[in-house]
Amino acid sequence: LKQRRRRCSTISVGNGEMLRLAKRSTVISSRFPCIVRPLTSMNQQTSTTKRMHADVLIVGTGPVGCTFAHELHRLSQKKNKNLKILMIDAGAQLSPRPGEHLKNAFVYQRDYNAFTGLISSHLVDLSIPTDDSPVITLDPSAFSIDLTKKKYKGFVRNNQNPEQNPFKNVDGAAAAYNVGGMAVHWTCAIPRQNPAVEQSNLINQREWNKLYDKAEKLLKLDKNGEVFKDSIRNMLVTHEIKQRFPRRKVRELPLAVQKNEGDPTQVIWSGSDTVLGDTLCRIAEENQIQGQTNEAFRILPQHLCTDLVFDLNDNSKIAFARCRDLAKSKDSPEGEVHIMADDFVIAAGAVLTPQLLWNSKIRPDALGRHLCEQPKTFCQIVLKEKFIKELRNRRYTELTSDMENAIYKHEQEHPKDPIPIPFTDKAPQVNMPVTEENPWHCQIHRDAFKYGAVPENVDDRIIVDLRWFGLIEPRFENRVKFEDSLSDIHGLPQPTFEFELTPKDALHAHRMMSDMVDAAVVLGGFLPGSEPRFMNIGSSLHITGTVRMGPESDVDGRTSVVNTYGKVRKTSNLWLGGNGVIDKGTACNPTLTSVALAIRSSRRIMKEKDISASGVENDD
Repeated sequence: LKQRRRRCSTISVGNGEMLRLAKRSTVISSRFPCIVRPLTSMNQQTSTTKRMHADVLIVGTGPVGCTFAHELHRLSQKKNKNLKILMIDAGAQLSPRPGEHLKNAFVYQRDYNAFTGLISSHLVDLSIPTDDSPVITLDPSAFSIDLTKKKYKGFVRNNQNPEQNPFKNVDGAAAAYNVGGMAVHWTCAIPRQNPAVEQSNLINQREWNKLYDKAEKLLKLDKNGEVFKDSIRNMLVTHEIKQRFPRRKVRELPLAVQKNEGDPTQVIWSGSDTVLGDTLCRIAEENQIQGQTNEAFRILPQHLCTDLVFDLNDNSKIAFARCRDLAKSKDSPEGEVHIMADDFVIAAGAVLTPQLLWNSKIRPDALGRHLCEQPKTFCQIVLKEKFIKELRNRRYTELTSDMENAIYKHEQEHPKDPIPIPFTDKAPQVNMPVTEENPWHCQIHRDAFKYGAVPENVDDRIIVDLRWFGLIEPRFENRVKFEDSLSDIHGLPQPTFEFELTPKDALHAHRMMSDMVDAAVVLGGFLPGSEPRFMNIGSSLHITGTVRMGPESDVDGRTSVVNTYGKVRKTSNLWLGGNGVIDKGTACNPTLTSVALAIRSSRRIMKEKDISASGVENDD
C-alpha cells in the first residue's frame, strides 16, 4: 500500500486546491475487510469536470435531510459562523417553495381521490420481479422471451429485476425522486415510539424526550388537537371507538398540521419546507431566480450522487462526492459534478442510502441487513345508518354548539342532501397507539394513499379508512442487497430484497387483523372492494434498519453501520440519517424518530467542528 501511494502525482485542481491522484486504479481498504475501493484516476479528474465546494453536502431533501440543513444552519448562526450547506436530490423540484406538501392545494383538500393518483405518480417501485406466466392472448408473431433457454431471465429496464424472488420481495417498496421526498405527499402522522416496545435503548429516555420535543416543533405537531376538534366525523368515530375499547387509549392521531387562518375549512399539512423553515426556504427561492449566488444554502434538483470518493492520504475521510447532472448526458463531461465538502450527510431513504454506500465500496457486514417493514392491514367501512340518524337528531352529547349550528346550516342550504354532515367537515383522524398488549399502531381516519380511492358514486363523507401497522423483530437474514450486474433506473446497482416473516411475526399479524376487524364492525359495513386484507409488504413505506445504529463496541460494523450519532464506522466525515438508522422494529410511523435522530447527529457534527458544544439538554 505504501509503495502504491508513493507512485502518485500531484496536480492542481480548481482554486489551487491540491489532490493527490493515484496512477493505479485501486487499493485494498483497511477499513472493512475484503473491500476494493476505486480511486480517483487522472482521466476521472479532467479539466472539464465541474467542481463545487461546500462545508456540508446533504444528499436527499426529505424531512430528515432538511432537519440536518435546518439544525446545522441554526447552530452555525448561533455562533456567528457561516456554514455553506449544499443539498442535492435526484428528482425535480415540484413547487416554488422547496418540498411543500402538495395536498395543501384546494382541490386535494376537497377531493382525496384526486390526490391518490398523484401519490402513485410520484412513487417508483424499487424491485419488480419477472412475471414468467404465459401471455396466452399475445399475437404469436410478437416478441417474447423464451425463458426455457435460460439465457435471459426477464426484462431488466426500469427496476425490472429477474434476480428478485417474488416470494421474498418487499414489493411495495418505492422511492420518491423529487425535492422534498415523501413529505410532499405523506400522511403527516408523527407519533412517538413506545419506550417499552419500539424505542432504542441506545439513547436514554430523558434524551429521547428532549429530542422528540424538538422534532415535534420542527414538524409543527398539532399538539393539542386544535386542528380537527371541530370535525363532526372525528367526534363520531372517537365516541364509537371509545365505547368499544374503554380500556385502550383513544386519541387524535398525532399530525404535523396547522390551521389555515385564511380558511378554517382547510388545513396546512407540513412538508419538508416546514422543517427547513422560512429563512432557508427564502434563500433557496432567491437562488432559483438569481442562479445559486447565495452559498449559505443551495438546493440542486436533478443531481444524482453516484458514489463517494475517499481521500488518498486519509483512509477515513471522504474527499468528494461524484454526482451527475441528470439534465445533461451522462457521457458528457459537463454532466459529471464533483462536490468537495468537509462533511457528507446521506439521507436518501432506507434503500437508496445503502445503495450509495455499496456503490462507493463501503460494505460493512450490516449494510442492508436487519431490514424491518410493517405488516399492514387495511379496510374501508361505510358508517352505520343509525350514526347518521343520531347526528340528524343531535343525540351525541359530544356535539358542540358550533357543530350543531354547522349541521343546521348545511341542512338548510342543502335540503336534498341525505347526509347531515357539511361538505367542508374535516376528515376523522383517530389513533390507538402501540402498547405492550397490542403491539400495533392503529389509524382510523380518511386520507389519500397510493391505494384506497373511493368509487366516484360513493360520498366519502360516510367512508372511514382503517389501517393497522404491525411490528416485527430485526433479523440479519432480512435484507436488501445490490446487484452489480443489473442497474436500476439511474444506472446504480439494482436493489434486490430477501425478506420473510417469522412464525412469531405472522402470529402478531394475525392478531392485528382480528383487532382491526373488531374496530371496523363497530363503525359500519365494509365498502365492497375494500374488505379487510393484508397489504403488500413495503406499502407502508416505513422500511427501517438497513443502515442501523449500534453501540460503540461494534467498531467493525458487524451488527450496525453507524454509531448512535449517525457516523459511519471508521470514517471521520460521513454521516447517515433516515429511517434506515433506526435499530429496532417499529409499528408506528418512523418519521418523527428519524427527525429526532437527525437533530442529535447535527449537534454532534457541529460539536466535532468545534463550532458549538451545546448538548441536547441545554440547546433549544
